[in-house]
This record gives sequence, C-alpha cells and structure tokens, in this order.
Amino acid sequence: MWLEKLHLTYFKSYEEKAFTFGEHVNCLVGENGSGKTNLLDAIYFLSLTKSAFHNQDALGIRHTADFFVLDGIFKDSNRNTQITCSMQRGQRKIFMADKKNYDRLSDHIGLFPLVLIAPNDTDLIRDGSEERRRFFDGVLAQAAPGYLTDFLQYNKILSQRNGLLKLFAERNYVDEDLLETYNEPLIILSQRIYNHRSTFMSRFVPLFLKSYEFLSSGHEQVEVIYESEVASENFAAEFRKNRARDLHAQRTGKGIHKDEYTFEIDGVTLKKFGSQGQQKSFLIALKLAQFELLKEEKEKTPILLLDDIFDKLDDRRIQKLIELIDTGFLGQVFITDARPERSQKILENVKADVRFFEIEKIRVDSI
Repeated sequence: MWLEKLHLTYFKSYEEKAFTFGEHVNCLVGENGSGKTNLLDAIYFLSLTKSAFHNQDALGIRHTADFFVLDGIFKDSNRNTQITCSMQRGQRKIFMADKKNYDRLSDHIGLFPLVLIAPNDTDLIRDGSEERRRFFDGVLAQAAPGYLTDFLQYNKILSQRNGLLKLFAERNYVDEDLLETYNEPLIILSQRIYNHRSTFMSRFVPLFLKSYEFLSSGHEQVEVIYESEVASENFAAEFRKNRARDLHAQRTGKGIHKDEYTFEIDGVTLKKFGSQGQQKSFLIALKLAQFELLKEEKEKTPILLLDDIFDKLDDRRIQKLIELIDTGFLGQVFITDARPERSQKILENVKADVRFFEIEKIRVDSI
C-alpha cells in the first residue's frame, strides 16, 4: 500500500499544492519552517483522521482561510482509493472514501496503516504514563479490530461517571443505584480492554526485542513491562470497594486508565539510567515493532514517516534504517531533511527508487 497523490488546500502553511509521490523513498528537503513536517502531518491526517502534533482539528486550517481540504489517492493491490478530508471552521470534519462519507471516523482507522518517527517521540521516555498509554492505544487502534470502539466507549462512560461523582459531592448526596449503572459497564470494558492489551503485548514485545537487537548490536537486556490492576481476579470487587475514595477525590481511581507501561534496560528504568544512544535505539525499536506488527496484522506494508531523522541519529543507526529500505522490509517511506546535500549522500546508494521534493519556504510578504 502506498500514497500516490496528495492535494492540499489551505492546510497549515499550504495555500494549494499537489504532489505525486514514488512507491518507495520520498525525501522532502527545504529550509526549516518551509512546511516539510506539515506535509507529513497531512499524510498522517489522511491515514488516521487527525493531526500527529495537535488535538484541535481547526489548527490545521491556514490562518488566512476558513477551511482546509486534503485529498489523496492510495494504491493497494492495483486498487485506487480516494480519501478526502475537509474541515470548516466551527464545524465537524468530514471524511470520505471514494466520495462516500464514513458513518464513524473509527471505521477508517487501520485501513491505511502508518507509522511516524518524529523528534517528540522522546516524550515516551521523559513524560509520564499517560504518554506511553497514548502510544500503545494508537498502535492498538490500528492493529486490533474492535479495540477503538471499546476504548472510546470506556472513556465516554468514565467521563460520565466522573461528572456524576462531582455532582454527588456538590449535593452531598449519593444515589447508589445510579452509580452502579456506570460501575458495571466500566468493569466489563476494563476487562475487555485489558484482554486486548495483554494479547497485543504478547505479540509486540518479541518484535520490539528483535528490533532493538538489530539497531544496537549490544548486549544489554531491555524490556517493556505492561502492568494493570485489572489483571486481578478480584478487580470488580476492588473497583466497587474504592467507592468512598472515588467520592472524596471526585474521580474514578481504578480502571484501565491507570495502566502502566514501564521501559527498562538491564533491570532499571530507561529514563534514569539509559544513555542517549540506548534511548534512541529503544524508541526506534518501539516504532519498528509497531511497523512490523501492523504489517502482519493488516497484511499490507504501512507507510513510514521519518521526520528530521538524520539530525537525531548517529551514522550507525541511520545505516540500519537504510538496510531495512534495501532489504525491502519497508515500503513507502517519507523523509524530511533541512540539508539536501546530506540526504542525497545518505541515500545515493539505496537500491530502491528515491525521489526528492524541494519544499519552498513561504515568505511573509507573499501571505
């Protein structure tokens, strides 16, 4: 599967621009601030119905416009699919496949798998558990049928229960029967999501370990450990027993939203004791494991976006990525680089077809 054509209208820094991409390596070169990352974000948006870098869809609209439109042609087994996304200020975004609206945006997730490796991936190590949950939830949303539906429903009910707890606190009154109408579905969904996650991790971790070994050629032991209180056989009873604490805190203290993924190297936390090189290898190994799992699950090769990757990696790790391109493991790859001469040198001996696209910076006086 690959993206052949992309047309942007009033998306971020672009007024209107059309691209025809190659099936293998597409290198986007240009000055910092020219719109290279914005172009990657447009591709991400078409694949996953949202931006990779912000939560508000309206931020994708060019500041001089009232809407944006993204239109792409994906090729897969000699079949072309046109995916269109449009967004008007103050309205909901619209997603269409071959000019037919999706009933639910979640129906689109996973149809055109994609993996992004970007500079802010270090947040997975530096930040708290929420960032790690977000990463794995994103992988699961693409890989596991039914996961996203359960996950969205859980968060909806969780929000409603938290609102009810606040209302009880304000009124100094508790309706036990009403509270139980939220308890039961949260417990059921927690257990279903836990099953999704634990099954997923049994497949993901071996792929991660293989990728880390390939990148580092080192002898250290690395691990991703999934921990969930939902694994307890007594979780339902413990959830209800926590009622008094929930009422006092005015939020739900137990459930799948408290799960943790711990990153370790040689038995200690990667955040505190891993070197920069080890952390970089760890992060890329996570993304390569995501890539391989999606490839297996969807029986199609995901698109790979590499944002500013040559600035962040040493020569050895860059060469490892080039090896993956040459072996045919990777499919369509998009690479951004502010230094054209560097990317040309790195990619000059790549066996696959390589295309360069010069992205020109929009001058202030032209806006």
